[in-house]
Amino acid sequence: MRTPITLLALAAAVLGSAGLLGRLVDWFVFQPSPGRDLRPEEIGLAGEELWLRSEDGVALHAFFLPAPGASRALLFLHGNAGNASHRLPNAAELVRLGTHVLLLDYRGYGLSEGSPSEGGVYADARAGLAYLREFRGLPEERIVVFGRSLGAAVAVELARDRTLAGLVLESAFTSAADVARGIYGPLGGLIARGRFDVAQKIAQVRCPLLFFHGDRDDIINLELGRRLFELAPDPKAFEIIPGAGHNDTTAVGGRTYFARIGRFLDQVAPPPPETTDELR
Repeated sequence: MRTPITLLALAAAVLGSAGLLGRLVDWFVFQPSPGRDLRPEEIGLAGEELWLRSEDGVALHAFFLPAPGASRALLFLHGNAGNASHRLPNAAELVRLGTHVLLLDYRGYGLSEGSPSEGGVYADARAGLAYLREFRGLPEERIVVFGRSLGAAVAVELARDRTLAGLVLESAFTSAADVARGIYGPLGGLIARGRFDVAQKIAQVRCPLLFFHGDRDDIINLELGRRLFELAPDPKAFEIIPGAGHNDTTAVGGRTYFARIGRFLDQVAPPPPETTDELR
């Protein structure tokens, strides 16, 4: 997140102008990188680049990464900076767990059209889920949604009252106001009030939850993740990654991290049993 104090003061001065304030908050929250910096084949990964269209007509760039023989999928909702191509190495590890992965660029990110907003990224996630259902023929009960940081807030919104297989939330938080308050103080919390209010939605999730959080996260404090976990319905689990900050969870967590995700996938969307020819 950006930190110029003068901009925070400006935001306070225009607090009565909801439209201007909303645009300013979006500028702080969303930090997209345009373009595509990596292709699946460059890291030895089979993949397909495709275009989705959101319900409000925005063209969204995405990668579909198939896992041979898999009958489940993971919708990957990334954090607030960069673009989808930066997450391809992470997605490759998830494919190795025996799941298709759909990794999309939110509007305004990567090659996608438009400009990001809270309502817009929610619509983008719905477009990703619709693609897996309608074009890949996967029922919601075979789809796990993974959300990291900002993506965790998007994932909870998507999962409300749906019959998803499961939800993985990494570096999650209670609300944007709580995150901003921790970084900028009371003024930051005031400016971001009402935005990405995950705490008000988490009770509506109807699927198993797996939380991850680094104990050295200096962007989203571990306690915000714990508080959201406490508000979440069962079944749920909370995994702390010792020594991990906000942006190095996969590197620090390593094999243990991915193995835990693999066990969760096998619990909530188990692979079909192997078939063998009957003896005659």
